Amino acid sequence: MFGLERMRALDAVATHGSVAAAATALHVTPSGVSQQLAKLEREAGQRLLEPRGRGVRLTAAGRVLAGHAARILAQVAEARSDLELLREDVSGPLRIGAIPTTVHALLPPALATLSAQHPRLEVTLQEGEAEQTMPRVVHGDLDVAVLESWEDRPTVVPASAAKIALLSDVADLALPAGHRLAHRKVVDLPEVDDLPWIGWSAGSGCYDWLVQVLRAQRMEPKITCTVGGYPTQLALVAGNVGAALVPRLARESVPDGVRIVATRPSLTRTIYAICRAEDEERGAVRACLDALRSAAAQQAA
Repeated sequence: MFGLERMRALDAVATHGSVAAAATALHVTPSGVSQQLAKLEREAGQRLLEPRGRGVRLTAAGRVLAGHAARILAQVAEARSDLELLREDVSGPLRIGAIPTTVHALLPPALATLSAQHPRLEVTLQEGEAEQTMPRVVHGDLDVAVLESWEDRPTVVPASAAKIALLSDVADLALPAGHRLAHRKVVDLPEVDDLPWIGWSAGSGCYDWLVQVLRAQRMEPKITCTVGGYPTQLALVAGNVGAALVPRLARESVPDGVRIVATRPSLTRTIYAICRAEDEERGAVRACLDALRSAAAQQAA
């Protein structure tokens, strides 16, 4: 029931608006499309098309079945693509760049998946911020980069690159355990007016983001410590050196002496994987993107 070619004919009519246009898109004759639709109507037991001027339009039943047809055809295309990937010899070099917070959270399970499923891949991984890795993807020096884009400071991805959302993440406020606000569940950032801030190295995207966040709250950014690595930042917070904004993805553990508090406004980022658009369906790149999606789903769960 509901043969695939008949569903394809219905989908083409729904997409292109007429039997003639559907026939052109499918590279068949209009009579061939009409025959497929007539068979589909008999299988469905309902009229799927009705006259409209010199053309046709979908009936209510036709619209319902066309919606199913679109989903079925998309699943078939995905299944064929997956099977092609299994047949393809996924081997050779695969060069990945990733921001530090994803190197420890996403890349280990993703690389383990790649190693198990595609042992002939030669994977190299380099840690780096978006401003370092994104140009290297565009120029072909990296195959895939994992980067962040903050809601209030979006990362602009070139049109020549494909962007795949992996997961969302939130940055919370890290305070010394003895601080007057440490018992709170939520803190308005301007309330933190008695501590200096700990941030990433000056000139990095993370440093610029912290400055932007504080200035947006009409706070003068007094950043006294600039270090790479959130574990080090948390250690400094535990030592009562200052406050920090730390993404949840970066907090494998929280040291004694630190309290984590939600912020108002909420500070949200999206983790993306990017590659050159022309490479998105290349076997090694697609295998990498699939492994990253799987790792991100596990992390989100």
